[in-house]
Amino acid sequence: MSRLLPHPLLTAALFAMWLLLNQTAAPGPALVGLVLALGGGFVFAVLRTGRPRLIRPVATLRLVQLVFMDILRSNRDVARVILRPRPNRRSGFVHVPLRLRDPRALAILSIILTATPGTAWVEFDTEEGILLLHVLDLTEAEIWVRIIQDRYEQPLLEIFA
Repeated sequence: MSRLLPHPLLTAALFAMWLLLNQTAAPGPALVGLVLALGGGFVFAVLRTGRPRLIRPVATLRLVQLVFMDILRSNRDVARVILRPRPNRRSGFVHVPLRLRDPRALAILSIILTATPGTAWVEFDTEEGILLLHVLDLTEAEIWVRIIQDRYEQPLLEIFA
């Protein structure tokens, strides 16, 4: 890692991806891709917050397994919602109070919730610690608050403690 080229592998990967997506190595598009790839490397260097440490690998593996199973279950449930529409089914927003404040833990929680079909991270109020979550098949808001806090927030608090 140098000041001139902070992330050479990332820069090369971005440049190669640009060329593949454009399906040409002509000088014009290649120059644009090179500028974007270099810019991407510099932006990543500025945004980088330091090396993450894996403090609790067992808790991390349990959370990964839980999320994987929840994603599979949610795919099945969303397929049911789409294939068997009911007139009384409703979607809606849920306000979830969170104790998480670590930006990396919040980023992981947002990835988990958005990757799980049927839910979407909409907004997070950093001052109040309130997450606004959209749920495709909302039955009871309090159930969703408990699910987020117990299944995802608690393990993340343990991992990032």
